[in-house]
Amino acid sequence: MTTGLIPGGQPPDPRPTGALPQQRREPVGHAAQHVENRSRSSVITARAAASFEPVGRSVASARSFVRDTLQGWGFADIVDDAVVLTSELVTNAVVHAGTSADVLCLRSDEGARIEVADRYPEREIPLQATAINMGSPDREGGRGLQLCAALAGRWGVEYTPTHKTVWFQLDLPARVVGTRAAGPVLPSELLPLADGRVRVAVVQIDRTGHITAWNEDAEELFGYPAEQVTGKPLTDFAAWPHTPGTSTGIAEALRLSRWEGSYGIRASTGRVTPIYASHLRVRDTGGEPSTVCLLVRDHERAVLQTPLRVPASDTSTGSEGQSTDPFEVFIGSPAPDDLDGLLQRTVERARDMLDGDSAFLLLATDDETELEVRASTGLPSARQRFARVPVEAGPGRYGSARMPAVHDDLTAVPGAVPLLNGTGMRSVVTVPLKVEGRLTGSLGVAAEAPGRYSNEEALRLQFAADRIALAVESARLGELERLRRGSLSFLVEASDLLAGTLDRDQTLALMAQMTVPTLATWCAVYTIADQASEPYLSYVLHEDEELIDGIKSLLSKVPPPDPVPTPGARVWTTPGEVAHQAALRSSMRSLGLSGTQTRQVTPGIGPTLATASAVGGETVVLPLVARNRVIGMLTLGKPTDEHFRQEILELAEDLSRRAALALDNARLYSERTAISQSLQRSLLPPELPLIDGVEVEVIYRAAGEGNEVGGDFYDVFPIRDGAYGFAIGDVCGTGPNAAAVTGLARHALRLLAREGLSGPTVLERLNSAILDEGARSRFLTLLYGEMRPQEDGSAELKVVCAGHPLPLRLRQDGSVEPAAEPQPLLGVIEDLELYEQTITLDPGDVLLCVTDGVTERREGARMLGDDGLADVLTTCTGLTAGAVAARIMRAVERFASDAPSDDMAILAMRVPGLHKD
Repeated sequence: MTTGLIPGGQPPDPRPTGALPQQRREPVGHAAQHVENRSRSSVITARAAASFEPVGRSVASARSFVRDTLQGWGFADIVDDAVVLTSELVTNAVVHAGTSADVLCLRSDEGARIEVADRYPEREIPLQATAINMGSPDREGGRGLQLCAALAGRWGVEYTPTHKTVWFQLDLPARVVGTRAAGPVLPSELLPLADGRVRVAVVQIDRTGHITAWNEDAEELFGYPAEQVTGKPLTDFAAWPHTPGTSTGIAEALRLSRWEGSYGIRASTGRVTPIYASHLRVRDTGGEPSTVCLLVRDHERAVLQTPLRVPASDTSTGSEGQSTDPFEVFIGSPAPDDLDGLLQRTVERARDMLDGDSAFLLLATDDETELEVRASTGLPSARQRFARVPVEAGPGRYGSARMPAVHDDLTAVPGAVPLLNGTGMRSVVTVPLKVEGRLTGSLGVAAEAPGRYSNEEALRLQFAADRIALAVESARLGELERLRRGSLSFLVEASDLLAGTLDRDQTLALMAQMTVPTLATWCAVYTIADQASEPYLSYVLHEDEELIDGIKSLLSKVPPPDPVPTPGARVWTTPGEVAHQAALRSSMRSLGLSGTQTRQVTPGIGPTLATASAVGGETVVLPLVARNRVIGMLTLGKPTDEHFRQEILELAEDLSRRAALALDNARLYSERTAISQSLQRSLLPPELPLIDGVEVEVIYRAAGEGNEVGGDFYDVFPIRDGAYGFAIGDVCGTGPNAAAVTGLARHALRLLAREGLSGPTVLERLNSAILDEGARSRFLTLLYGEMRPQEDGSAELKVVCAGHPLPLRLRQDGSVEPAAEPQPLLGVIEDLELYEQTITLDPGDVLLCVTDGVTERREGARMLGDDGLADVLTTCTGLTAGAVAARIMRAVERFASDAPSDDMAILAMRVPGLHKD
């Protein structure tokens, strides 16, 4: 999809250069009054364009594009109509015509103009001398153009040899933004009559129909004080009906979520006062329902009466000359803004229209294979909401939701309407909801008595379904759009969180915390170590922490779900069945019905029942598949009688794919880290030997996260009786590659030194071994020496310093001096001529050996250097070897605020003498 937005100015002509003159086709006859020539007089202030490929998903993309564009322009009042029209026209292009679609949005001061062009100009609209018949949903001249005629202020069709363009103009309403309903300015003599003071009685009715509140205006209108009527049924004072043709009683009207109409109230004088009422069903914070009734005198009904919305087309004229919309007649005005409210209003009106005991409305999934329960009345909605039933429930027209059906007695055809199983309903009529010939839902009304409905009721219900189908589909698409936007935000945030850790346990916790309570009430994560291992319950979470232990105990006792790699969610009934059986056994034991004599409630019955309720709803399992292997399962559950929405399951499937990859990455990282650390630890020398007469201390820091060994190394080891070798070196670079040369150097030093070779010979052969590595070789600086403690308390050292920082000698008087001379480093040239130097450490002397990570410690342009190290060492007089090494390391770390970027090693040796200090 390509888009562009150009603020201000006239839009460029979208037709290709050099195109032939336009061939313009206009509907004629009755519909021609809705079509006008393309107006060029309005000043275009903004333009947005997009192209969509000939695939099904392009329709949703086009809806999003138009919705986002108009909302960005501040045209919220016309967004819904524009989205509906664009959806139909783009569907014609990409689905029926099979070509790409170009959508152009133009903004002006009057409103918005939208053009939808396809590349199939041969598909012309029909031309005829009489009124156009555009009733076929499979033709471009069908429902899409009907909608243009019904909703748009102006519209038309234009042709070129390569394109066909359908355009429509939607004008902004002439009212203040935010106004829900408005009427024209009328002369005073045309305004409705009312008394000098309009009194609005406010009466509140509890769930049993008794009056609980009665305001002062009610006392004035009907003559009863509040204490006289409080606690009495409203039916004691109501005279019903006063609206001809109304079959609903006052008691039934009070139970509806919203009702508006006329009846009478018997005043204290005994006369009936005609009133106009508006009822609204509410509930308090404790969940207790009640009905609020607003009452005025009937001749003042304009105060409460909701004005009917009169569209520009598809209107019918009543006996009094007032235009009415069939949709508004059925659904009431104003129509609910949200999908759930619209569906609930629909089932309530459908039940009342056919005088049924219950009604239900189901919406079809995208593939039209299943129907999902979205609203019901008179049925256990908590159990049925979001439950799914197949579109084709059996052979013949009576088993398909695609056709109207009437069942006189469901007991004769059990299972014909799965939704009504076990509800006591006997007769039912169902009709499909269709848009453009596509099944979008099913509406049904049922009664407890058999034989209540005939084909006449089916026709009435089908007429109502046809009136609301487009509004329901428009609201459903809007809800899906909001859900998808929220889903994208959710998945982006989830991906960021999962990518932010490589710890397995933290990844498991994140997986659970992201699903509860956003997607499910509880979840459990099973992991599989390898193909030969059984699934293991690794994590359990519930939105109520007190229930976690109960669910964990339950799941640990049931076999885990099979690790099936098939994508998608599959229902797992085992937890609910096992929990139900456990609760039943606990209840029987508590009542003494299981062979025990006690009738006291056992302490475990409460948690058992709570667990059964927590897992009693729908439970689904999603496989965690990474790198073509099932590494676990994500289990999601709902409490008793609840089901998952299809959109939630699709979102959970997307999350499971991301979570599986994150979990597998964490596993691989943990395994490789363990292997790396094990190999690195093998390169470190074993424990330092205890040397009589010499203190030895080493501090080692490898640069890089997770590294225990880098390019620096050290070693202290016995050579023969009374003689010890020591070494400290630095391989070029850091990390695993440098550590490989470290292992070669350390092991070669030990092997060669124990062969009785001198220090220079040991280093010369090590140099040859490094050069033999070829391209893998790295140069190496090395300080190697042999130490032999003497009987007088001193120690004799023979040292070779091959390109390494010089060792420093600290005397008892605090003076510091180098203890060796520099010689060539290893791994560069073949023929080395090295020599060793002999030094003697007197009692109290310290020999300090470091790598260049210590001396080259930097803070900006400053560097610690050899002089800085010597200054720190002068403060270490009288300290043990361990204290000297610790002080040097502390000084190095404090020299700069940043973490060290190079490996560091410190080797301190001190001769305390015959008597330790």
